[in-house]
Amino acid sequence: MNLVGRARNLPYRSRVAAVAAVAVLVLAIALLAPPIPQDPAYHGFADLRAFWGIANFNDVISNAPFLAVGLLGLAFLLKGPAGTAILRDPIGPPFLVYFAGVGLVAAGSAYYHLDPTNQTLFWDRLPMTIAFMALLSAFIADRIDKRMGLVGLPVLIAIGVASVVYWAITETAGEGDLRPYAVVQFFPMLAIPLICFFFAPRLLDARYVIAMGCLYALAKIFEYFDHGIFDLLGGAVSGHSLKHLSAAAAAYMALPMLKNPPHDPRR
Repeated sequence: MNLVGRARNLPYRSRVAAVAAVAVLVLAIALLAPPIPQDPAYHGFADLRAFWGIANFNDVISNAPFLAVGLLGLAFLLKGPAGTAILRDPIGPPFLVYFAGVGLVAAGSAYYHLDPTNQTLFWDRLPMTIAFMALLSAFIADRIDKRMGLVGLPVLIAIGVASVVYWAITETAGEGDLRPYAVVQFFPMLAIPLICFFFAPRLLDARYVIAMGCLYALAKIFEYFDHGIFDLLGGAVSGHSLKHLSAAAAAYMALPMLKNPPHDPRR
């Protein structure tokens, strides 16, 4: 028996406790860390060109794929027998919220990039937290407990929204603190693979989680090297614009994941 098989043969409570322990550890690290204010340099993006009267055009328009992913996902869930069947499952409501959140990322991020400030950044981050937490809820419903995932959906979304509101309030008070938002963004990246490791799937195949994780990691690399990529490519496109495309591709992986459930739900 391989490592995954051994992990999934552990008592149910032990596996739940392992995931919960990681959550407690992440929260403890966040609480012990000093407050993290927003770096003002974050708003200094490489590509400042305007086209057709739209400021920072490439960073604005490169959010369009998020809207496309959101609409495709919602259309799949709301039309046709396959999507209808998923909506009747406990993972349905989380994915409905997920695709709505991804679609709203396009509006929030485009609004932010028209005039990058802490105030507009709030609207960029808000829909992202909704998507992150809805996806975590879906995996809880699929692999740990159907009712837990469904009941936990509004709780997780409320936590995500609160993390951004808290950051905005602390920034306004001159004591910015990104720690809760950082937990909301990065904890699902730890928890979802861990859930896939310990719990067998019903409808959500872990292969798409790997693809999603790799594309999101690539997006963060593009984001970090925004100016370097812009210079390397002779000003053709910036790292941040590529970040949007890669992150949207990561978000899209949820759609083929829903369309291609595991053939053997016990594996």
